[in-house]
Amino acid sequence: MTLGKENDSAAISEISVCIANYNGVNLLDACIESVNSQNFDVSVEIIVHDDDSSDGSAEHMRTRYPDVRLIQSKRNVGFCVANNRMAAIAQGKYLLLLNNDATLLPDALAVLQAEAERLARPAILTLPQYDAESGALLDIGSLLDPFCNPVPNRDAACNDVAMVMGACLWLPKSLWEDLGGFPDWFGSIGEDLYLCCRARLAGHPVRALSISGYHHRVGQSFGGGKALEGRLVTTYRRRALSERNKTFVMALCYPAAPLLLLLPLHIVLLLIEGLVLCVLRREWQPLLDIYLPVLAACWRRRKSLRTLRGDVQAGRRSSLRVFFSVFRILPHKLSLLFKHGLPRLT
Repeated sequence: MTLGKENDSAAISEISVCIANYNGVNLLDACIESVNSQNFDVSVEIIVHDDDSSDGSAEHMRTRYPDVRLIQSKRNVGFCVANNRMAAIAQGKYLLLLNNDATLLPDALAVLQAEAERLARPAILTLPQYDAESGALLDIGSLLDPFCNPVPNRDAACNDVAMVMGACLWLPKSLWEDLGGFPDWFGSIGEDLYLCCRARLAGHPVRALSISGYHHRVGQSFGGGKALEGRLVTTYRRRALSERNKTFVMALCYPAAPLLLLLPLHIVLLLIEGLVLCVLRREWQPLLDIYLPVLAACWRRRKSLRTLRGDVQAGRRSSLRVFFSVFRILPHKLSLLFKHGLPRLT
C-alpha cells in the first residue's frame, strides 16, 4: 500500500469523504465532482483508496485530482480493508463513506452535517437513495427482516431505520473508532449491515433523512443486486458474500435468546432455498457455490466470530424491544419472490 507523495499530508478538515475504488475510472469523475460542487462552506477532504485497479484509475487520480489523498493498494483487499485504511488517515471530524458509483445532490453534505449537529450525539446517517438511470427512489434507509435481509424503506416519515447502505454512510470518526470499523474478513457486502447493527445495539441512532439525497448506479461496482425488466438479477459471487456476511452479522449482533431461535432456523432455510434452486435449475451450482460455503465460512471463522461477538455484546446498551423495533416479521425474500419471481444468477 502506498500513499501518494504529492498528497501525503492534509490539513484538518471537518468532513472526510472516503471513496473505495476498483476499476472505476469511468465512475470517479462524476463521484468526485459531486463532492467538489457541494453548496457548502466547510472544509472537506477527499480520500480515494484504489484497490489494485487495472484500468488506470490511480494514474487518472494523480493527473486530474492532485489534491485528493490517494491510497494505492498493491493488491486487491476489498471494501472493508479499503475503508478501514481511509478512515485511519482521515483528518475529518466526520466520515462519509461514498461509493465510486454514487453522486451526491448539491446540498447533501450540508444536510448531513446539520442533522449531525442537531442530534448532538454520535449517529449513523444517510440520505434518500435514487437510481442513477431512472431517478426512481430506491430507499430512505432500510428496515430488516428476522434474517437480516434489508427491507427498503420509502416512507419519508420513517427516519429511524435498521441500516443504511455503505454507498452513502455518514458518521463521526469517533463513533467509527468506538465501533472498530469494519471487520477485515468480511471482504465486501454486508459490512454496512454489521456497522449499523452494532451501532444500534450500542444505543446509537441510525437515521435516514428524507431530504436531499444521492444517485447510485446499483450493481455497477459489484455486479447484480437490482431488478432488470421486472426480474432480480445477481451474481453467484455477490449472493455468496451476501448470505455469508448476513449470517456473520446475526452471529455477532443478535442477543443470545433470539440468536438461539433464529440462527438455526436461518441455516435450515438457507439450505432449503439452495436445494429448491438446484431442483429448479437442474444443477448443483447454487448449493455448492452459495449456500454450503456459508456453513464452511462460519466454521473457519468460529474463533474470530466468538471473539468479536464478545466485544459487540459487551457494548450492548439497547433492550431487545428497542433493537428489534425496526425489524419486520415477514421474510423479505418471500416478498421479492412474489413480486419478481426467482432471481436470475449469472
